[in-house]
Parts: sequence; structure tokens; C-alpha cells
Amino acid sequence: MYANSSRHSEEISLREMLPSVIARPMPVANRSIAESQPGPDVKPPHYLTAHYWWAYVHPRAVWFFERQWLINLILWGNYTRLHNAAMAELGDVLPGTTLQVACAYGDLTARLLQRVAAGGGRLDIVDVLPVQLENLRAKLPSGAPARLLAMDSAELRLADASYDRALLFFLLHEQPRDYRERTLSEVFRVVRPGGEIVIVDYALPRWWHPLRYLWRPVLAALEPFSLDLWRDEIVSWLPAALRAEWRKQSYFGGLYQKVVIRR
Repeated sequence: MYANSSRHSEEISLREMLPSVIARPMPVANRSIAESQPGPDVKPPHYLTAHYWWAYVHPRAVWFFERQWLINLILWGNYTRLHNAAMAELGDVLPGTTLQVACAYGDLTARLLQRVAAGGGRLDIVDVLPVQLENLRAKLPSGAPARLLAMDSAELRLADASYDRALLFFLLHEQPRDYRERTLSEVFRVVRPGGEIVIVDYALPRWWHPLRYLWRPVLAALEPFSLDLWRDEIVSWLPAALRAEWRKQSYFGGLYQKVVIRR
């Protein structure tokens, strides 16, 4: 993201900011949600600890960002519109097995879970950070048909073709190219033939969009891999042998996109 000296100064400024507004402890976790299966310890990848410690890794940062109005502000007022777009693609009733790759701030997972429960299905959410799984567990109702699985999206310990559908909501822009490629390959592997992969993330705004010029330096500074999605189509990170039917829809002048891949 930065040279060492500039990254250090950025971390200092963020550390000075966060403690002034983050003082409350994390909520008590809901232990009734199914835990991950026993397995080897999963270590956070370097890109998370190096570039996203301020947003996902530190517990107080988690508390700070777990505010729906704040997530909506970061997305320029488009949070509801974008997760509605994802839900509309997945459907009102979701039988079978659904996979969410990475936890998300806000009520996305709770709404997804309602549709899974209505269809008598099961929802699995994978994330590499225990603090994110704890945060999500506290938001979900007791007895929900959900499993929270501690694993890396680039190395899913899940069976081939074991899911009917998968959702990736603002994950890929955070990952360096090699991780992004491995994540997409793994998700493609675990979704059954005929299943659907729904991706919502950043994209290149139209030439007339002011954020094409104003937002670029912000993303370059805070989310160093995100501009990859301005330059290339998401499906370009799938291995050629796995290229499949896909379609794309743009939102908010092209700054955001929904990509649907048919397995």
C-alpha cells in the first residue's frame, strides 16, 4: 500500500483517530451458532494484517465499522441498493446450501439467512479472521441454520460441488491478484455445476463521474488492490479452463458492479 515510512505515518494517524471514538467492548458472542469443524489453525494472510488492520483485524476497529449508516456512507449511500441487488439475484427462498465468502458489516448476512431459513436450507459463512466470525455470530439469531467456518477463501476446506450458490460481497477488491485468482478458483470448485456465483464489488466509473477522479487516490491509498477492478473484468481472474457464462450489471455511474457467474 505504501512505502514503509508512509505506511507508518498512516497507521499512526489512524491509531490516533480510532481510540477517540472506539471505547466500547465487543458484544458477547452468540455461542449457539455452529462452529467450524476441527482443523489446522488458520493464520491471517499478510495483505490483511499489512493493509486492513484498521478495518478488520483490530477488535476496536470492528466495533467502529459495525454501523450500518457508516458502511452506507463509505459506499456513497448505496449499501441498501447493492445488497438488494445481490438478494434479488439469489432469490427470495434459498433451499439447499449457500456459501458466503467473508463476513460483511451491516445486515447483509442476517437478510441472507432469512431467505435460507425460508427455503429450509443452510448457510455457511467462511472468514479467516476469528474477530470477524465473533462479530457476525453476535448478530445472528440463536438456532439459525448457519455455520461459521474459520478458513482462508484462497484455500477452502470444503468438498467439491457442495454448494448451490455463493456470494462474495466487496471481498475481491481487497485481495492481491494471486489471492483473488485462488479465491475465485476455490469458489468455482465448491459450487456445483449449474450453480450461481454472485459478486458485488467496485468497478471503473463512467468518464463523467466525479468519483472517477476524486475516489481514485483514496482507494489507491487505503485499498491498494482495488484499482485492479477498474482495469480488468472480474472473470479475467478465473483460469481460462474455468471460464463460464457470466453477466454484469453496473450501479451508481459504474462505480459498483454485480457479476453473476453460472457454474
